[in-house]
Amino acid sequence: MPDPSSLRDSTQIVLPCRALDGLGERFRERFTVTVVEADGYCRIIGSPVEIKAASDFLARNGVAVA
Repeated sequence: MPDPSSLRDSTQIVLPCRALDGLGERFRERFTVTVVEADGYCRIIGSPVEIKAASDFLARNGVAVA
């Protein structure tokens, strides 16, 4: 059985909401993800394929994704 933390890592990205400044609408239109905002952080949740593509997009646009 897979480790729950590895599944979580492949289905979400958590970063400060300000990191999406200037990318918000383009980002939301381009990817099929849910963005949940709480305490200044955005949790981006989606399928592993969408999260990988979103992570690549963010990195290309200067957003550090761990």
